[in-house]
Amino acid sequence: MDSDKLLRFVFFLYCTSVGTLLVMLPWSPSWTVMIDHLPFSGLVMLKHSWVRGALSGFGMVHLVWGLHDLSALLSPFSGPQDDGHPTVPGDH
Repeated sequence: MDSDKLLRFVFFLYCTSVGTLLVMLPWSPSWTVMIDHLPFSGLVMLKHSWVRGALSGFGMVHLVWGLHDLSALLSPFSGPQDDGHPTVPGDH
């Protein structure tokens, strides 16, 4: 496995794990418990629905990005496409 494919695979794992966490965690009961135990009272805004929705949306971006990299990882390499025009030496 070459380094490009390995990097894509690691990035796919990162995106799917972080994406799943960000989509699910803000809506779980443990999210509220975690917010209640934070030392800063200003972070209570993390309980608002729009913040939870924004975090879940950011998680969805990660999941889509991970799927995009997975499709690039699984697709065979396609070289330059022939546009049908003959190439003439010295013609730019």
